[in-house]
Amino acid sequence: MVTAYSVDHSIYGSQAFLIEADGATVLYSGDLRMHGRKPGMHRSLIEAVSGRNIDVLLMEGTHIGHPDHKGPNEYELEAEIAGLIKTAPGLVLPSFSPQHVDRLVGFLRATKKAGKVFVADAYTAFVMHLIASETSVPRPESTEWVKVFFPKFFEESFRRKRLEDFYLRMSPARIGMEEIRSNPSRYVMLFRPSMMESDFAGSLPERSRCLYSRWTGYLEQPEWKMTKTKLEEASGDLIEVHTSGHIYADDIVTLTNQINAKTVIPIHTFGREQFQQRISRVQLLKDGETWEVR
Repeated sequence: MVTAYSVDHSIYGSQAFLIEADGATVLYSGDLRMHGRKPGMHRSLIEAVSGRNIDVLLMEGTHIGHPDHKGPNEYELEAEIAGLIKTAPGLVLPSFSPQHVDRLVGFLRATKKAGKVFVADAYTAFVMHLIASETSVPRPESTEWVKVFFPKFFEESFRRKRLEDFYLRMSPARIGMEEIRSNPSRYVMLFRPSMMESDFAGSLPERSRCLYSRWTGYLEQPEWKMTKTKLEEASGDLIEVHTSGHIYADDIVTLTNQINAKTVIPIHTFGREQFQQRISRVQLLKDGETWEVR
């Protein structure tokens, strides 16, 4: 029997799985964290397995080898973002994955608190439309303070991709670059480096502020180095505002102690050995290695 439990992760709909077969019980954590917007999910998981004999916990360990890697929770990050949006002297350009629904909600709430207009690109608008019935995310086509910008590549491809219905549905919320440039400090516009040449014609409005909410390593890629140069040319700035979608090292220890499985097997990690240093009953396996649950 397999039972799914919703867990808090940067990707909406993530789940842990309790697998029961032949008298053995395995709990697969999936990717999860304890510093997101939904701490109740962690508590529900612990309550569900409390008192059960868990033979094996397959535990994600993205951060186990970096105990100093910590960040704010999503609510603290939202407050920081709101302050940076409110004090921005020009156009605000958030850059994050719209599939990270917690981060999307944070930017939407921060934008509304700052009294500005959130401008979604076509993809972000599509994500918002899909999840609106299950979350607090507003539908772009029915919200005054959310607008939709159609990037040039979308304008050129939506018919070929058979997205005419979506195009028509979002058209009432449509906003163009000319309107954004006419009053840039009014808008918080989702940004991708690919938009620099095709949509911004190679130059950003004066004093633009990019709020970068992704893995810091991407900033070393050519497109982001170019973006930073363009921001400097516009007397703007780039500010990192991010927290991980994965559970931090101290929380891994807390969670494994709460579950109290007979054996803990690390997965999704470069720091397998650190599990043994911080957690008891750890079994290290190589990729592809077979291990029998006893």
